[in-house]
Amino acid sequence: MTIRSLDLPPSDAEVDAWLAVLTAAVAADRPQLPAPSHREIAGRLCVPPARGRPVLWAAGEGAGVAALLLFTDEGNTHTAFLDVLTVRPQERRRGVGTALWARVREELLAQGRTSVAALVDLGGPGQAFAESLGFENVLPMAWYERELPAGEPAPVPATPGYELHVWHGLAPDAWAPALATAHGAMEDTPTGDMDERIQVWTAQRLHALQQLTIDRGGELTTVAAVTAAGEVAAYTELVLPDPSGARAVQHDTVVTPGHRGNGLGRAVKLRMAAEAAVRYPALRRIATTVADANTPMRAVNEAIGYRRERDAGIFQLKL
Repeated sequence: MTIRSLDLPPSDAEVDAWLAVLTAAVAADRPQLPAPSHREIAGRLCVPPARGRPVLWAAGEGAGVAALLLFTDEGNTHTAFLDVLTVRPQERRRGVGTALWARVREELLAQGRTSVAALVDLGGPGQAFAESLGFENVLPMAWYERELPAGEPAPVPATPGYELHVWHGLAPDAWAPALATAHGAMEDTPTGDMDERIQVWTAQRLHALQQLTIDRGGELTTVAAVTAAGEVAAYTELVLPDPSGARAVQHDTVVTPGHRGNGLGRAVKLRMAAEAAVRYPALRRIATTVADANTPMRAVNEAIGYRRERDAGIFQLKL
């Protein structure tokens, strides 16, 4: 099996071949999900991440693909993230995945990495393959989804003492430092036994990650609950990798410790859904991941209509 390293950025033909592999895999393994769009895949492959160096491989003539992110941020140069290792369904059990993994492992060792992690759906071929290599589930979680019903969105509860702000694209410069400070409250979010270390949030880091979504062809919206003193007490982020698509991903939702118990998590999420329904007429579902140990956020999601769609986990291998 021939494994080729792809140049960065890959050619249009290589992007098309990559998309074909992922589309076939989604149709076979997760038929309930929409196929990835060309815009989304091209953005991820052609625009480098903000916090690491990507390495891409392709197997044979469209038999499989793999993408590794080698972290370059301070404190994480010992680890990496296996973003993709996917084999076209009809090419499975022919050694394609094993050959791709051999190249990934070779690169990890050459770069001095002592661990690697991956987000894996449970109960499918990905889990079986990961476990055969020695990966362990260090952070059990699940994907949750919420349908956007037709008609009027659910009412947003009142938030006495707080004002809800909505920002499309980059957060305004005036609010970026306060929003970055609120991001820091994620330090108490469950991370299991992951080797990856949480980074210090700054306004510059916040803008860099937001700009990455935009550069990759996506759109993002932030809803924040702010105090009269200018503190961001809670926020949530929604990302559409393809603004014309039917599915969005809700990224971080945080309520800072001093403001918990006031219903802010529920309020920002409902305001987000209402904004998205108006701004993106084609949008039908919002998905998010929540760690099983994050009981408060699971309760918030359940209260506003999210349902557990499929189990997953962060799987990690020590090298």
